[in-house]
Amino acid sequence: MSLEKFLKSFCCGLLIWITVAATPVYGQLLTIQDLILYSNNLLQDGSKDKPAVSCLRIDGRCAFKIAFPKSELSQRTNEIQFRLNEIKQAYLQEEEADLKVYWQKIENNTNIYISINENPIRLLTITTQDAVVQGLTIERKAELVVNKLEAKLLQAKSQRRPDYLIRQVIISLLLLLAIIFTNLLLDCLTNKPNQTERENNSDKARWQIPFIAYLKKIIRYPSLKIQRFFVIFLQFHFWLAGILIILGLFPLTRTLQVIALTLLRLPIRITIIAILIYLLTILIYKIINNINDSIVGNQFVLSPRANKRLELRVNTISQVTKGIITIFLTISGFFISLIAIGIDITPFLAGAGIIGLAFSFASQSFIKDALNGFLIIFEDQYAVGDIINLNDVGGMVEYINLRITKIRDTEGRSITIPNSKVEIVANLSSQWSRADLNIPLNYNADLSLAIAVITQVANQMSEDESWREFILEPPLILGVDNFSDRGIIIRLFIKTEPLKQWDVSREFRRRVQIALKEADIPIVAPQQQILIEQNSFYKS
Repeated sequence: MSLEKFLKSFCCGLLIWITVAATPVYGQLLTIQDLILYSNNLLQDGSKDKPAVSCLRIDGRCAFKIAFPKSELSQRTNEIQFRLNEIKQAYLQEEEADLKVYWQKIENNTNIYISINENPIRLLTITTQDAVVQGLTIERKAELVVNKLEAKLLQAKSQRRPDYLIRQVIISLLLLLAIIFTNLLLDCLTNKPNQTERENNSDKARWQIPFIAYLKKIIRYPSLKIQRFFVIFLQFHFWLAGILIILGLFPLTRTLQVIALTLLRLPIRITIIAILIYLLTILIYKIINNINDSIVGNQFVLSPRANKRLELRVNTISQVTKGIITIFLTISGFFISLIAIGIDITPFLAGAGIIGLAFSFASQSFIKDALNGFLIIFEDQYAVGDIINLNDVGGMVEYINLRITKIRDTEGRSITIPNSKVEIVANLSSQWSRADLNIPLNYNADLSLAIAVITQVANQMSEDESWREFILEPPLILGVDNFSDRGIIIRLFIKTEPLKQWDVSREFRRRVQIALKEADIPIVAPQQQILIEQNSFYKS
């Protein structure tokens, strides 16, 4: 393992230790029982008569939980918390206080009492809902509350002793040093990029939609700016986690920790969901890229020409697939975020259904675009990289999705065409192409010699090492094709690789002009022959 990977692993492990393994934070993590209670609250139908769960705290730590109907839970929690705080303050002010916590059943009411120096104070009455929500009997629930209250009060007093506070100060200083050291390590890891990273950062995709290109660049070649962003993101969370932990180390500041965690709960949930959606998007992109590579790289099934065509088609389909997945995951992440922060999405879904119905009537052209776009991709009418003639315009296909097709013409103009308008397409680069050549000769030229020279040039070019890889078949000399104002037209076909017909045509014209000139057979310009007849007029 390289030093850089070791340092990164060390930083990640330290972050996990700070946020999970440290005792003050571990005390605040949800237990299995807490998750069950939280799930029960989520599954409630929102009725005010349904019981909800609340927590009573001592020094910011949850001492025990109570349950009550939602409409009255807040009032009951505040009353019990107020009495508990008064009892705690009275107990902490006594140096040698005699603490006793017990429960007693009076007239079918199970009450919890806290006695300080034989002065009992009733804290609360255990209700059936308090016990049933945790699957316990009332007596068992009362015993648990008594044990937890006594332990928490004793702990609160012991944590205010000087020896404990000094130890917590030392832990805080060590934690601050660890955070500073980790941040310095992260800075060192991103200050000196290697040569491979610089080369990867300069690599750019040509024909991608912006968001897909951005995600693919992150997946394949993480740029220095993106790395720096994640380093700053990690450093910020190191400091945030460190401050929260330090607040939790001291009993007098734990309430501030609880307030901060409460305020940060919603942003943290949304951030976690966003990160998970982002990582899931990266994972799916990786899977799609691997599938594409495995399909295109299978040279044993397809010929090189067919494999190249398949690569164009696979790239087009993968772009559309990634776009659909990105939209789907983004919408899913939005609704999951609403659920995580406690918003009922049922009205949103109902409203979305109504809006979707209205949208379907108002956007019939959009639906037609999508259906026709699907057929274009499925039937492989054209793909990204093809040269096509479409609706009186022509050019290279730069981008295609279910709605539109973008092509770039010879003048550099980007032309956007809705897929519903695509009816007749001339694909000039599907599977193979053809160079259609017309050679004009003088009417007085020796046709047999001219055809022999043209045939010789065509055969020599097809056997040339520099051009034979682009010429798929021997050139086909059609012979005299037409008599025109340019002279006698000799026509021939040359079958080429896709998009190579223009290169082959230009080179062939250059060679045939030189060969005909050497054979003293001129290539003429447009010509006309004018016949003048002289008529005699006689006067009567």
